[in-house]
Amino acid sequence: MATESTTKRHGPVRAASVGRGTITALTSEVCRDPDRFGALAAEWTALHRRSATATPFQSHAWLHSWWLSYGTPGRLRVVLVRRAGALVAAAPLMLVHRPFPVLVQLGGSISDFSDVLLDGEHTDSAAQALAKALATAARTAVIDLREVRPGADAERVYDCWDGARDRLADSLCLELPAVPMDELLGRLPSSRAQRSRAKIRKIDSLGIEERVVPVEEIPTAIERLLGLHRRQWQGRGVTPEHLSARFAQHLTRSVRSMVECGDAMVTEFRLAGEVVAADLTLMSPRLAGGYLYGADPALRDRKVDVATMLLRESARRISVDGRTTLSMLRGNEPYKHHWRPETVRNQRLLLARGLLAPSLRLVAARAAARGRAADLVNERLPAMKAGLARRTRRGGGKGVSSK
Repeated sequence: MATESTTKRHGPVRAASVGRGTITALTSEVCRDPDRFGALAAEWTALHRRSATATPFQSHAWLHSWWLSYGTPGRLRVVLVRRAGALVAAAPLMLVHRPFPVLVQLGGSISDFSDVLLDGEHTDSAAQALAKALATAARTAVIDLREVRPGADAERVYDCWDGARDRLADSLCLELPAVPMDELLGRLPSSRAQRSRAKIRKIDSLGIEERVVPVEEIPTAIERLLGLHRRQWQGRGVTPEHLSARFAQHLTRSVRSMVECGDAMVTEFRLAGEVVAADLTLMSPRLAGGYLYGADPALRDRKVDVATMLLRESARRISVDGRTTLSMLRGNEPYKHHWRPETVRNQRLLLARGLLAPSLRLVAARAAARGRAADLVNERLPAMKAGLARRTRRGGGKGVSSK
């Protein structure tokens, strides 16, 4: 497929007053060239810093690396809005067909949150300009934004959208305040807090040491982390993509750049000089979350509660950085509820021109049907696992477990 033109300009999308008696037009363009997208790193990062609701998954390092590993040539559609040459809004998208045209966010299913970026100093005008630019760029496509956190910048674009729109529920996330471990323990009932303190004493008695990996060692550290992750889940249910070569390439490439920018941290845990666990935390100015970890199965034999070990270290480091939220990211796993987190539901925002309202309704109907099917499976899964476990104990099958 031939690569499309580098950019397409739409001209001024909105005039806004700045200063006394001066008018500065906001202009938009659509970047379709991966090399041009790569060259946006510095100004994209600056905009990411000025966006109050941005998450690590909107960083340039994460998105551009994702495109290099997962993108389809000719499908890149990054919508940019500028004010006097400065980038004030951006929407990282790509074109897919389902079977009609749909614009979806970069980052795909391996990203826990999606959003657009708006300059915090010009939020209202940037949101209006980006909405108009998106309408022009979408043409006959429906815009489908998955995994949008409540309060995200994408909500502002949704609010000023002049066309068909819909809002659906998406994945469930669990979040804690970014406070030291003692304060997290204070949230628990006394009996549960005592058990957690006993687990911490067990970790300390073994002499496990923590170390933040410097940027120059990130490639080797990511390789170790993925190896530990593979061993940890061997013979059990694991996300297949986490074992793929393209995921390893994306993680190595993106995390190195994110560590340089302060948007990621890899922590290794050593016992008797050997790395027995590793944790990757992704960070933005307000939020941090443990994205992926790996642990030597031998830690289970030593009765080490790995989740408690990782959470204590993350809480210790993040609480001193001024961030407000320690996210457990997507997923409603039972072990997360031990810490009495707040439940937060991501959203799915659908946008289209008025004439495309039937297409938008079709996307919404399909999403709702898949959601009902997933809920049904989740309701039946515990009983299915229990039945398999009983058959395994009788020698009639293989047991299963999932991440």
